[in-house]
Amino acid sequence: MAIEPISEYPQLNPERIPEHVAIIMDGNGRWAKQQGHMRIFGHKHGVNAVRNSVEFAAEIGVRYLTLYAFSTENWNRPPLEINALMQLLVDTIEKELPNLMKNNIRLKTIGNRSQLPKRCQRQLEETEKATENNTRTTLILALSYSGRWDIIEAVKKISSDVQTGGIKVDDINEDTLNNALNTAAYPNPDLLIRTSGEMRISNFLLWEIAYSEIHFTRVLWPDFRKEHFLEAVLDYQKRERRFGKTSDQIEPVQKGANTA
Repeated sequence: MAIEPISEYPQLNPERIPEHVAIIMDGNGRWAKQQGHMRIFGHKHGVNAVRNSVEFAAEIGVRYLTLYAFSTENWNRPPLEINALMQLLVDTIEKELPNLMKNNIRLKTIGNRSQLPKRCQRQLEETEKATENNTRTTLILALSYSGRWDIIEAVKKISSDVQTGGIKVDDINEDTLNNALNTAAYPNPDLLIRTSGEMRISNFLLWEIAYSEIHFTRVLWPDFRKEHFLEAVLDYQKRERRFGKTSDQIEPVQKGANTA
């Protein structure tokens, strides 16, 4: 059965909407500097971009949206900025709860939450509990997260299982590692977006993005809006995703849709 067109965005192919989009939200500091302000000013204005992105993802049918909010490396930033970011995180999650409920958005996190201040942990737990039955889109915040950290933690889990006899070394495969990662409950991203013009992955979802399509935009994160997200999805829909196969092996339906 054909999927209904998305009335607000007729240029989109509704059958080729990425199930999972991940975003590296970059450029807050540079944006603030351009405005003559401290970096936290950019982070505060970046909240508007988060709101726009979550709303757009839900509108077009993206099932999972992962935002790189705070990396393990970010703990090396000046303490004043870290403290301001943690307070901003608490305030934002609390203020955005009504919007999450109104738009049927579920909140989840990946990363080492034990490193976060207790007030952040409490607010995240409360919001996750309040939104756990929402079903439209899952918003995943990557907090105190990095791809290398997650892979190392997964290897530790698997090694422990080998030591206790829960698994044999010869039985370890891709599924074993997939299931040990923080992201085990979610599909791999179809599309990765990075803002600000930087062209690197910055230790984000290293295992999961092996076959993700990547879209780079020069727009700084506080200026990122629905039209920029739309541009990224349209770019995605023009691509052919082969996963190691040849073009001739791709399903005719996918090839005929200018697919990603």
